[in-house]
Amino acid sequence: MKGARSSCLAGLGHAVPSRRVENAEIEERLGLEPGWIERRTGIRGRYWAEDTDTLSGLAARAGESALNDAGMASDDIALTLLATSTPDHLLPPSAPLLAHRLRLKNSGAVDLAGACSGFLYALTLADGFVRTQAKPVLIVAANILSRRINPAERASAVLFADAAGAVVLAPTSEPGKGILGVDLASDGGRYGLISVPAGGSNRPFAPGMASEDFLMTMRDGREMFTQAVEMMAGCGARALGDAGLDAARIDRFVPHQANARIFDAVAGRLGIDPQTTVRTIEDYGNSSAATIALSLSLAHRDRPLVPGEKLLLTAAGAGLTAGAIVFGV
Repeated sequence: MKGARSSCLAGLGHAVPSRRVENAEIEERLGLEPGWIERRTGIRGRYWAEDTDTLSGLAARAGESALNDAGMASDDIALTLLATSTPDHLLPPSAPLLAHRLRLKNSGAVDLAGACSGFLYALTLADGFVRTQAKPVLIVAANILSRRINPAERASAVLFADAAGAVVLAPTSEPGKGILGVDLASDGGRYGLISVPAGGSNRPFAPGMASEDFLMTMRDGREMFTQAVEMMAGCGARALGDAGLDAARIDRFVPHQANARIFDAVAGRLGIDPQTTVRTIEDYGNSSAATIALSLSLAHRDRPLVPGEKLLLTAAGAGLTAGAIVFGV
């Protein structure tokens, strides 16, 4: 039967590399005083990939975990969405390889390059697919950002991490589930605030290019902070309005783990009870699109999500792209 009343979270999973990197290692390399990173970002440590790790491999571990949590056969998945800024290759896309690794024989597969907001865009598209096709979707958000960090640039070297998070979205006839409110936004006028300058068709590889041109740079960290707070708070308020809910109705606030000061400021703007904020940045850092899916999985492991809960998810990042979703469990 085509069409479904709504979608539901059927399974959650996550994966991180084995190598843990504490702040002291980075602070010593950059000549920073002990405690500098945690005071400014809330990060204590993060995970970085080993040389043998691949993006598709990390994503497959998270995807397998979510499928097992859902108790769903691989043949049931009709679409695989991979939100990433660090695919295995520029071409071909990594999602078909991910689906192959997971033995998803009946699944379409596509990459989504939405930077830090990528998971929210993927969740929005998946919800629409589930509602119209009444078939499950696997969403994996994964990044290996350690290979794009410029180790000499403080603004990005202290923040970014490697991780993957995954959710299985399935059809349901129960009301009050799935996306209840959504708001997506972009601001191309600030396109260059975070970038990898070379490697695309605008500046393809050429002999003599500096290696730094192929690494991430954050042009203005203060401006990015300001814009992230404005966009996440604005999208969050509009998504709550779209859902017809006020902040007091939110059971868990799951923000993109960009910087603890950013999501604390967003919670304050929205009137969110700080006790509802899901915090994973301390131990996992900022893995861009992966952070919300990772946080959902970790939160569910520690205190299982229960039917009737209302979640507010919000993110902003390079592009600039931003979004917020009110989701009914």
